Amino acid sequence: MLKLYNTLAREKQAFRPIVPGQARIYVCGITVYDFLHLGHARMMVVFDMITRWLRASGLDVTYVRNITDIDDKIIKRAAENKEPIASLTARFIAAMDEDAAALGIVKPDFEPRATEYITQMQEIIRLLEAKGLAYLALDGDVNYSVRDFPGYGKLSGKSLEDLRAGDRVEITQAKRDPLDFVLWKHAKEGEPAWSSPWGSGRPGWHIECSAMSSALLGEHFDIHGGGQDLQFPHHENEIAQSEGAHDHTFVNYWMHNGFVRVDNEKMSKSLGNFFTVREILTRYDAEVVRFFILRAHYRSPLNYSDHHLDDARQSLQRLYTALNAHDVSAGPVDWKSPHAARFREAMDDDFNTPEAVAVLFELANDANRNKSQEAASLLKSLAMLLGLLQRKPSDFLHGAPDDNAWSPDRIENMISARAAAKKSKNFPEADRIRQELLSAGIVLEDTPKGTVWRRGQPAAP
Repeated sequence: MLKLYNTLAREKQAFRPIVPGQARIYVCGITVYDFLHLGHARMMVVFDMITRWLRASGLDVTYVRNITDIDDKIIKRAAENKEPIASLTARFIAAMDEDAAALGIVKPDFEPRATEYITQMQEIIRLLEAKGLAYLALDGDVNYSVRDFPGYGKLSGKSLEDLRAGDRVEITQAKRDPLDFVLWKHAKEGEPAWSSPWGSGRPGWHIECSAMSSALLGEHFDIHGGGQDLQFPHHENEIAQSEGAHDHTFVNYWMHNGFVRVDNEKMSKSLGNFFTVREILTRYDAEVVRFFILRAHYRSPLNYSDHHLDDARQSLQRLYTALNAHDVSAGPVDWKSPHAARFREAMDDDFNTPEAVAVLFELANDANRNKSQEAASLLKSLAMLLGLLQRKPSDFLHGAPDDNAWSPDRIENMISARAAAKKSKNFPEADRIRQELLSAGIVLEDTPKGTVWRRGQPAAP
């Protein structure tokens, strides 16, 4: 039985789909005005992993991850660039798709854009207004009346008094209460706008996800996910909007991945420790980044540093090295086998990828120590359920040379020269060639298939 941590209940709960055999999941996606950063990457990899496991468990999954393509930040960035909004968003959607594909993230079943669901947003606002939960303010905005929704604060676990005492809410004279939030923004000169019963304007951020999720998954669905930073106010406000409009439960399970930290400090632009995926991928293989994300539990903080990425690269090399000596392909998994059963137990326990990855290393050790073809095959099959070890081992292990002088062709020629030296019993020359390669970080391994190689750390002089 799959159990997942439900933020709303504050405990692990057995996953019981609304419709047996199906799982409907919505995840808050990217506001497309800049390149993906590592926090975005973690969210996308985590829910890609979750979706993969739900499908591997036999569920018919419908996965929706939205794109916010109208927002204050988008408008501001387009104005700074003197660029049309449509051009800006199209450019960063394309960049997002490139980065996501590099990280092995499978496209969602639906990827709705906010600007395509204006009608549905207005319909929810009309329902809220009719029920006294929305009001037209003096400044022309339509606001949500938080104090009139009895359940507000149940996701964040804070009372209205606690929230009002905080400093995370915008206070304006037009609001009845500081916690009230905007559903529909009145038009400002030079900004994009749509006609509405409340005048020309555009949607607030929170209403977008309520409209897109209900349009594609129904007014009541199984799982809603996103980064921990969205728990309040975004997801709290989604609940207020959706349950206020429809008078029933919005989502059964709320899931949130943990923050990314950089050298034990929270990643932020203000601290100058902010990294885009593109920056990281100039130095590290994309699968290394994916492995780095997945070997931590999705709810725990993820501490980014060069040391941790280097360690992830070496660990992933160990797994690929275990496959390199075997000719295997992924196949059906026998879940009764001890390693597979432990892997499943870990994944069914709130997607415990650290334990699942530990099983992979046990299989790698077995494949290396006992030359077990069966262990290597199971290693590949289980890893692929996490979106790992999908390449030919040599493609990963040979990697990209740090120095163009050490191209694959040159390395292969030196391996051939070493083989010739060994054949002619010139063992000192064979040892010299091995040592020269090792000094450049090229590690050789003699196997029944012949000599294979991988890139590692250059040997100390």
